[in-house]
Amino acid sequence: DPAFRPYSFDQMVEAYREQAEALLQGGADLLLIETCFDALNVKAALAAIQEIDRQTLTTHPTRTAGITPVMISVSVGDKSGRTLTGQTLEAFYTAVSHYPVTAFGLNCSLGASELMPLIEEIDNWCGCAVSCYPNAGLPNEMGGYDQSPEEMAGQIRMMSEKGLVNIVGGCCGTTPDHIRAVAKAVHGMKPRSLSDRPCNLKDNTLKVSGLEAVTVDVKNNNFTNIGERTNVAGSRKFARLISEGRYDEALQIAAKQIEDGATIIDINMDDAMLDSTREMERFVRYISNDPAVAKAALMIDSSHWETILAGLKNAQGRCIVNSISLKEGEEEFLRKAQTIRSLGAAMVVMAFDEEGQATTYERKIRICERAYRLLTEKAGISPEDIIFDVNILSIGTGIDEHAKYAVDYIEAVRWIKNNLPGALTSGGVSNLSFAFRGNNAVREAMHSAFLYHAIKAGLDMAILNPSMLQVYDGIGPELLRCVEDVIFDRDPLATERLIDKASRMLADKSDAKTNDAAADEAPLEERLINAIVKGRSDTLERDVLEALGQYGSALEVIEGPLMTGMETVGRMFAEGKMFLPQVVKSAKIMRDAV
Repeated sequence: DPAFRPYSFDQMVEAYREQAEALLQGGADLLLIETCFDALNVKAALAAIQEIDRQTLTTHPTRTAGITPVMISVSVGDKSGRTLTGQTLEAFYTAVSHYPVTAFGLNCSLGASELMPLIEEIDNWCGCAVSCYPNAGLPNEMGGYDQSPEEMAGQIRMMSEKGLVNIVGGCCGTTPDHIRAVAKAVHGMKPRSLSDRPCNLKDNTLKVSGLEAVTVDVKNNNFTNIGERTNVAGSRKFARLISEGRYDEALQIAAKQIEDGATIIDINMDDAMLDSTREMERFVRYISNDPAVAKAALMIDSSHWETILAGLKNAQGRCIVNSISLKEGEEEFLRKAQTIRSLGAAMVVMAFDEEGQATTYERKIRICERAYRLLTEKAGISPEDIIFDVNILSIGTGIDEHAKYAVDYIEAVRWIKNNLPGALTSGGVSNLSFAFRGNNAVREAMHSAFLYHAIKAGLDMAILNPSMLQVYDGIGPELLRCVEDVIFDRDPLATERLIDKASRMLADKSDAKTNDAAADEAPLEERLINAIVKGRSDTLERDVLEALGQYGSALEVIEGPLMTGMETVGRMFAEGKMFLPQVVKSAKIMRDAV
């Protein structure tokens, strides 16, 4: 059973708490969590230490800060730098960086020379001190260690000369002579500088992780796709597979979302016919056994608090919680936020308060400002760990009160980015076009046009189906005009025009066939460029072989129309007219063509 675990997260916390408490009572000044190969275990240890810190502050309020100094030392599985669970070192560090770690580094695994490239990698992103205490070389065929004290000391000295480490020592195979030689080799040497690396360095960038680190790069306006199909409320197929216990097949839906360009996947098990807490626990555990899915970061999505906790307590990476809000009042809001932070996650905050959901621009920004002040000033949450969802609601419904939903959302996003420093923004895009369900062409056009404008306003990420997007410039002029008239509520007849256009599209699908036929009859170079830009493969083989005969060599075809297509993709992506899932499709077509 891939979901079987002999112990729960809470049992691990209790075991670590007992150990840590005894060590601290015995006079330990610093706790070392070492030879780590699973970040989930380390998160349990950190949760235990945080629990002790909170108790100590209650019983000894004069104690400074109430933070126990902690070192974390990881053991990698091989020279690739991944742990035995398959996690990269940066993803591991990201998962545990919610605690103000004193030092992070490596021990065991390999000798100093083999660990050198990995320590150089850690130096690039680690915001605290770096430690390294390697084995005395690699073990021989008998399991012994042959490296001399002088040889090992020389290799560690090289790390010190490069300014990569603050703390050094020895692990398997080392003797008092090895440690004596290491101490002599590094005596008087300058340690790695921390002046520009405050512990757990923050730069208004949200980092989350699965087996790999995922950066939501706000500064460079890199929009992040969150796959929506692993949601029982949003995918009938996924809901059916979960209810039937076919988790392996359900995982393939997640894998397809990642293949299509999602770097974070949204998991929601809220259904009246399911035990959402049990299903969340099982599915997240299943994910850890599938590297193709486990590499992505997880958004744990539920309206049930126990279900959110079940997700966080079974994911080894750094997650995002979706969501919390002020609807139950400030005290409960802050309590949940502090629990989420203690488990290492970032959080989506819905524009929702004691009075209900915000539907107008004014209510959206007022609730978000209040939540931001509470989280940053009272709960100590870093702004980059706050993601505001100001409610993407359905437009084109024919109800007057709904007409400004899209434009109010876009303007609220713009206000948040200008007035709440460091905070991020997100939303569930499929809600926008709910009135046009059954007409995918219209829905895709609505999503693509909406994202084009919302990203320009500062939208950082969105929950969406990556395959349900169109290239912005590829939307027909009449359809685009109708869609944008509705999005921006340009006049009272905008919805009627879009409904009329949608009806005509459903009634007469010959337009699409005519356009496809025209595209197939275009000049060869235009067909190849179009295949790259639109991610079409239906005539690719025929067109590439025809081009080979016409151009005379494969290199000429690649450097000619195919590269022109990729350059067009790059330009449109930079202009915000294509999104990452479409770029991924284009790259696949280019690969197949080559």
